[in-house]
Amino acid sequence: MAKERLKSPRARLFTALDLPDAIRDGIAAWQARECADPALRAVPPEALHVTLCFLGYQPERGIEEIAGVVEGVEPRPVEMRLEAEPRGLKGGRPSLFAISAPSEAAEAVQGELSDKLAAARFYEPEKRPFWPHVTVARVRSEPRPGGSGGRRRRGRPSIVENRPRALPEGLLGPFGAVRVALYRSHLQPSGARYERLAALQLPPATSGRER
Repeated sequence: MAKERLKSPRARLFTALDLPDAIRDGIAAWQARECADPALRAVPPEALHVTLCFLGYQPERGIEEIAGVVEGVEPRPVEMRLEAEPRGLKGGRPSLFAISAPSEAAEAVQGELSDKLAAARFYEPEKRPFWPHVTVARVRSEPRPGGSGGRRRRGRPSIVENRPRALPEGLLGPFGAVRVALYRSHLQPSGARYERLAALQLPPATSGRER
């Protein structure tokens, strides 16, 4: 059985909260102004989301069961709010920039998903606390001398001379996440492409913006 599982086709999966179009469009407009440094690669609008559980590579035959877990989450409003200042992550030379999106409701959804996916043996919960955030830009790597095969190796993150500044005031009000989704990540040289495989629509947050 173990050998059969290893031979089966596998998919790189994760679950996430999807943002309203108005919030994604607003972030994209901000990116056009603030992520112009040549060391930065802005995350495309369709990839702006809040990751809940990264499942890694899973057998394709398990996708239907994982989708059932996602669609079985208790529907509830998930109100969120973006913090103004982007954070550079992973050391003195950041490899990415992200916007915090604190939300007790998002933490509750992540906790429910984490427990159910772990019980079904599709997920190993992380030891660090869940941090709701939206990755907005990645930092290009410095080129390194090629190896024996002549291929260029990736080096440290490049130095970002002009770091992204604060979000505009119009993006800092509360909003509601629109759905919980299961995504498949297709890795490509130009960056990952995400395919939505399943989704649970969420009811609107009373004081948030949804569309």
